[in-house]
Amino acid sequence: MKKNAALGRLSALIITAFVDMVGLLMIIPLMPYYARNFGASALMVAMLMSAFTAAQLLAAPFWGRVSDRYGRRPALLVGLGAACIAYVVFAFANTIWLLLLSRVVQGAGGGTTGVVQAYVADAVEPEERAKALGWISAATNVGVALGPPVGSFALKLLHVHGPGLIAAALCLFNIAFAWRYLSESRDMVEAKKVAPRRGASFAAVKQVFMHGKEAAPRLIWVYAIGIGAFQGITAILALFLDDKFGITADHIWVIFTFMGTISVITRAGILGAAVDKWGEVKLSHIGLLMLAVGLAAFPLMPTYLSLYLAVTLIPLGTAFTFPCVTSLLSRVISRNERGLYMGVQQTFGGLARVIVPLFAGYTYDRFGHSIPFYVSSVLVLIGFFVGMGLHDPRKPRGPIPDAVTI
Repeated sequence: MKKNAALGRLSALIITAFVDMVGLLMIIPLMPYYARNFGASALMVAMLMSAFTAAQLLAAPFWGRVSDRYGRRPALLVGLGAACIAYVVFAFANTIWLLLLSRVVQGAGGGTTGVVQAYVADAVEPEERAKALGWISAATNVGVALGPPVGSFALKLLHVHGPGLIAAALCLFNIAFAWRYLSESRDMVEAKKVAPRRGASFAAVKQVFMHGKEAAPRLIWVYAIGIGAFQGITAILALFLDDKFGITADHIWVIFTFMGTISVITRAGILGAAVDKWGEVKLSHIGLLMLAVGLAAFPLMPTYLSLYLAVTLIPLGTAFTFPCVTSLLSRVISRNERGLYMGVQQTFGGLARVIVPLFAGYTYDRFGHSIPFYVSSVLVLIGFFVGMGLHDPRKPRGPIPDAVTI
């Protein structure tokens, strides 16, 4: 019975994450083209991307802590509501500042990625978390694959207002679905009986800075470095493809859909077996190396067709890295603080996703279109070395100091 209930919650969460990502990816590939129509530089485009994560950076620990105390479900519903408002603003934006406002609104209410991850950690057993997170990632990557062509179709059908309005309509459907079918987790109901510690968010952030050699802080750093490098390239990807290969807003969906399809196949069909064979630690190392190679090779590809060789390595790398790192993090923190520490993970990841895209946009304008890719590749290699030596939880070792008090 308990297993069936967990499966039901996970299924509802997968559908919610999928619909949410479809709406988001209807907008993201088109944002640089909208911004360029308003005269924006690559740095300004990167600022639009960073605005979301900057607002999310401030909101993530708050939503994580709220979800620990009041539940995952209400925090998630608020985030979906903010996204709906943001899509309406995007639909009618006629200046760069309104585009910026839409990103800030969505980010302020959208610091819920950590909430979703904590929800998964509540719903499944520890040994199954990497697979469950992989399924969530697969669902979001189906959204990554389907969202861009839907956005391009909406652009053709309803012109500039179409993508935002249809994304808002999807968001309203998602809110209704989550309200009806997404119940609070049993672990969360039990955890709410535990009073939260005062100053817990500050203590958790301090822990990451002051005790970087411990398992949880190292995992947070690996995640932050990797996601920052990946997001830095995402911010300028459409500009690079437009400038080098002449790919316009009508066709940008092809690249995003290809990447999303590779991610879906990997996370839904390969990740579970790969975790069983190599373990989460080793697989995250493999993923980081693949991501680093893919990023470095991206600007070196001479033709549009050869570009797909490099593109393939990027979703493979992210699919092997981020679910494993997040699953490992869930193992070294207590149940009643999962939302807090996964919120902190998103805070550090958000900080990286603010800084690296801004740097990528600046260097793209000033030093050449290839430089952001090489810098991101080096950053991923740094994350690889930070993660070296982490313990594989499948392998027994001697008595372990209490890791849940961090």
